[in-house]
Amino acid sequence: MAPDRFRASGSLDAQHLLNALPQPLLAIDAFGAIREVNTAAEHFFDAGRSALLRARLADILPFGSPVIGLVADAIASQATVNGYKLDLSTPRTGLGRLVDAYVSPLQSAEDGVLLLLQERSIAEKMDRQLTHRSAARSVTALGAMLAHEIKNPLSGIRGAAQLLEASASDEDRALTRLICEETDRIVKLVDRMESFSEERPGGRENLNIHQVLDHVKRLAQAGFAQHIRFAEVYDPSLPHVFGSRDALIQVFLNLVKNAAEAIGEESIDGEITLTTAYRQGVRLKVGAGAEPVSLPLEICVRDNGPGVSADIAASLFEPFVSSKSSGSGLGLALVAKVIGDHGGIIEFESHPRRTTFRVLLPLAMSRPASGAGAE
Repeated sequence: MAPDRFRASGSLDAQHLLNALPQPLLAIDAFGAIREVNTAAEHFFDAGRSALLRARLADILPFGSPVIGLVADAIASQATVNGYKLDLSTPRTGLGRLVDAYVSPLQSAEDGVLLLLQERSIAEKMDRQLTHRSAARSVTALGAMLAHEIKNPLSGIRGAAQLLEASASDEDRALTRLICEETDRIVKLVDRMESFSEERPGGRENLNIHQVLDHVKRLAQAGFAQHIRFAEVYDPSLPHVFGSRDALIQVFLNLVKNAAEAIGEESIDGEITLTTAYRQGVRLKVGAGAEPVSLPLEICVRDNGPGVSADIAASLFEPFVSSKSSGSGLGLALVAKVIGDHGGIIEFESHPRRTTFRVLLPLAMSRPASGAGAE
C-alpha cells in the first residue's frame, strides 16, 4: 500500500492524525500483511512500528482469533464488519484483553482494510479507580476511629501486663509477654491505618521519578530483594512529576516488596523490571467542571513470579485483602490512596511469569486538585 494513501488533505500528515487516536489502528492488506500502524497499536501489542510492519496480522493475534475472520469477511464483501467482546489475550499483551473490533475496507480489495480496536476494559478500569478511592476513604475514617478508641486502652493493657510480669511466675510471665507482644502488634496495625490521612502528602516538588526508583532499588537490594535481579528500562527524556518524594518512595517500595515476595526466596531466576515511558490517551477529570488532566507518565513494576490469584484479583486494592497469610492487606490500599492523592491511577495485569503494576501520573505542570474522579 503506497504511503500517499495515508496523506490527508491540507498540511496535516495523516500519520500524525492516526497517532493522535487513543485506539489501536492497523492497515492490513489483502494478504494479511500489516502495512501501517499508529502509536496506540504499538503500545497495545507491545512492539515497535518497524517490528509490526514486518509481521502479518496472524503473527500478533492469538491462534484462531475471530479478528482474522472479520478481516477476511470485510475484504471479501467490501463492507464494514464489526465484532464485539473478542479475546485478544496473548503472553505478550496479557490476559483479559477484551476488545471490540471494527474492520472497514479501503478503496479496493487490493488495498485491504483498516482495523480499529476498542479495548472494553478501559471503562471497567476507570470504575475500579473510583472503588479504590472509596475504599481508601473508608479506611481513613476507620483508622482515625481506631487511633482514638483503641490505642489508649491498649496502652493501659500493656502497662498492666508489665506490672503483673514483675511478680509473676515463669509460666505466667510467658503469658504477660504474649499480651505485650500482641498489643504492640495491634498498635503497629493501627499506626499503619493512621497513614490513611485525608491530608494530601506534604513537601511536594518537581521530581525526577528515576531518582525515586533508583533509591527504591538500592533499598530493596540491601534488604528483602538481595536474591533478585533488577532490570531497568527507562525513558531518559521523561518529564518530571509533581509529588511527595517520601510518599512516592513508599509507594514503589511497597510494589517492589510485593513483587519480591511473589517471586519468593527460593527462586533462582527471580527478576523485577522497572520501566518508565511517556504514554498518551488516559485522562482524569479532577473535579466538577474542570478540564481533564492527562496522565502520560507511566511507571511499571513487573515481576516473573507466579501471578496474582484469580480469587483476589478483582479486590486486590481493597483494605484487608492479601494473598499472604501474615499480611494485613493495607499495603496496596495505601498505594492506591497515595497515587490517587497525586492525581494518578494504578492498575495491574497478571498471569504466570508476568505480573505488572502500572502507575499513571500527571506531568509536573499539571498539579491536580483534590476530589479527583475518573472520566
